[in-house]
Formats: sequence, C-alpha cells, structure tokens
Amino acid sequence: MKHLLVKDWMVSDVISVGPQEPMLAAHKLMREKHIRRLPVVENGRVIGIITRSDVRQAEPSSATTLNVWEMNYLLAKLQVQDVMSKSVITLSPDDTIRTAATLMHENRFGALPVVDGQGHLVGIITESDIFRILIAWFNEEVGEAGA
Repeated sequence: MKHLLVKDWMVSDVISVGPQEPMLAAHKLMREKHIRRLPVVENGRVIGIITRSDVRQAEPSSATTLNVWEMNYLLAKLQVQDVMSKSVITLSPDDTIRTAATLMHENRFGALPVVDGQGHLVGIITESDIFRILIAWFNEEVGEAGA
C-alpha cells in the first residue's frame, strides 16, 4: 500500500471557511454538511483548521452565570480565527497514504489538508478516506499490500 498517493484518495471538493467567518456560521455549516472539520483559508492558503471540538470548547459550560442572551451575544462575536488551530500539518498530493496515515495517527488528527507547492488548498484526506482504502485493499481492489 505504500505506493498509494494522497491525490488518488483525497476529497478535492473541499468546504472551507475564512478566518473572519463567525464561529457559529462555521458550526452551522459543519452540521448541515455533516463534516467535522473545516480548513481555514485566506487568499487560497491554509492558515488553520476548525473542528467541532474547537467549537465545543469555545462554548460556555453549563456552570456559567451568564444568561442565554449574554451567552448568545458572546458566541455571536467569536470568529473562526478566535478558536481555530493555527498549527496545521498539511500534506502534498504526491505524499503517500502511508505518510498521511502515520501523521494522522501520531498526531491524533482525523484529517489533514492537502496543499500544493504554494500552500493553496487542493484537497483533504480524512480517516474515512483511510478506511475506504483499507476496505478496497481487503476487497483486493487496490493491489498487494506493500507493493
């Protein structure tokens, strides 16, 4: 499987957001599109990633003394750049699936943005894509392991 390339398995129609996008709008987009993470792009380049976990961590706990209106007001002011992860590990389309899987496993990430030589977003590879590859391999659609 080490000959498999990211570009052959990544999703290239990536949904992304800008850093000034309201956090609640990004969260709504994730819910509507049934995705757990969004690359944050500025001028076509990946500058961060926001996940459902990032959104949950930004929400007040149930122990807060704020009332509903105060919480909603504060949440409405948050932008994606306020809660996104800024240290993003990316892949090249020509990286191997082995590299992608290793990076995802070692860093406990569910996805990695794929960028071209100029840092522009061209795709994303997720844990679901890795599972698709395994299923294809088990069904002998991909070829011999390690070939």
